[in-house]
Amino acid sequence: MVKTQHIIIAAVLVVTIGILAAVYLPESEEKKVKKQFDLLSEWVSKDPGENAFTMAHKIQSIGKLFAENCEFKTHIDSLSGSYTPEEISSYAAQGRAQFSKLSLGFHDLEIDIPQEGTAKVILTGKLTGKSTSGEYVDEAHECECVLRKIEDKWLFSHFEVVEVLKK
Repeated sequence: MVKTQHIIIAAVLVVTIGILAAVYLPESEEKKVKKQFDLLSEWVSKDPGENAFTMAHKIQSIGKLFAENCEFKTHIDSLSGSYTPEEISSYAAQGRAQFSKLSLGFHDLEIDIPQEGTAKVILTGKLTGKSTSGEYVDEAHECECVLRKIEDKWLFSHFEVVEVLKK
C-alpha cells in the first residue's frame, strides 16, 4: 500500500513538473519562427461563407507579420518586388477575394538561425482552393524565406519561390 502511494505521488510530481516546464520555459526561436508560418497560413486561408468581420481581421493581421520592406521573388515578374506591410495586406485582400475557398499550408520547414536576429527557412508551400468562378487551384512551391527579429518579433523580410513543384 505504501509503495502504491509513493508511485502515485511520484507520477503526480512528474506530471506537474512537465506542465510547469511547458508553461514557464521560454519558447525556442525555431518554434517562434514556425508560429509565424502557422499564423500566415491561418490568416491567408479562407472558408466558404467567411463574414466581413473575419475577413477584415485576417487581412489586417497579415500585414503585421511582415517587416517594413519585404522582398518577393517569383517566376511571375509582376509579383516580384519590395512591398510594405500595407501593400501586402492590400494584395492579400485582392487575392482572397478571387476565391470562395482557399488554403495555404507550409510543410517540411528547415529552419536555420545563422546569426542572432535572422532566420532562413526552406519549405514547401501548398496553395489549394476554389476560385469564385469555380476553378480549382492546387499548387506547390519550394520557397526560401528570411525572417528578421525586429522588436522581439520574427517578421518576414524575404520570400523567394525557388521551384514550382509538378504533380
